[in-house]
Amino acid sequence: MIDSKLLEIMACPLCKSPLRYDKVKEELICRADRLAFPIRDGIPVMLEDEARTLSAEETDALYK
Repeated sequence: MIDSKLLEIMACPLCKSPLRYDKVKEELICRADRLAFPIRDGIPVMLEDEARTLSAEETDALYK
């Protein structure tokens, strides 16, 4: 679980867009770059090499 205050100040390390928390998959989502950054042991891993690329369908489904 990510603290809502922390989520408010976090941004994508690549494009600086706001992130969305996916609590089911334990990921932080950047819609602009279509990347999902993992959260491991409660700590966001904000490295491009660790991020998962999302399909357009996955991204759209998260933002409906």
